[in-house]
Amino acid sequence: MKNQIFTLKFGINRCYIIKGKGAVLIDGGPPDKGRAFTKILSKYSIDPRDIQLIVLTHGDFDHVGSSGDFKALTGAKILIHEKDRRNLEEGLFNWPPGTTGWGKTLRFMLAPLLSKKIFFPGVKADIILNENEFLLNDFGIEGKIVYTPGHTPGSVSVLLNSGEAFVGCLAHNNFPFKFRPGLPIFAEDQEEVKKSWKTLVSQGAKMIYPAHGNPFPIEKIKKYL
Repeated sequence: MKNQIFTLKFGINRCYIIKGKGAVLIDGGPPDKGRAFTKILSKYSIDPRDIQLIVLTHGDFDHVGSSGDFKALTGAKILIHEKDRRNLEEGLFNWPPGTTGWGKTLRFMLAPLLSKKIFFPGVKADIILNENEFLLNDFGIEGKIVYTPGHTPGSVSVLLNSGEAFVGCLAHNNFPFKFRPGLPIFAEDQEEVKKSWKTLVSQGAKMIYPAHGNPFPIEKIKKYL
């Protein structure tokens, strides 16, 4: 069965729903997006109860902030890597360091302000990942979760058997980050980011779906490796 991919836009953030025999949600969005989430599902005629799993690509505030709301609306299990688990469960504000001049400037200007204004309740994860791959077959999706650290220590990507890769902040492709596909301007370890990209390339990633910006072919990122 061919997977359907639905894009959920929350400002500059994008979450995705992968629908095959079952349905999986990629990322938990910024805080306070429960109502917007319900409207988007209605637009796509998706029954919230069809979503069985919420995969959090990493633990930054704008990717886990509405996880609790989304779980309450769908009944889905929440999955996160053990190294980013604390951010989710304790409702911690997290923003990795800048890796470029613009990234450092943007973080310097905005992080202190946002850290005082953004709050979200912690929510307990149901499934905790380690470095091993996690197959999604039990959730009706032909694909797997791959450990792809670098942006944060616990970053993961969803790689479908058909080549689509949902990479969170392993790449940026929209304003105010970048105007074209490229490596993230925020990361804990940019060399680890490159290693993670090589992992995805070696495992057959073809079309990349970032959390910030439009999808793009893997060839757009290979030149940075």
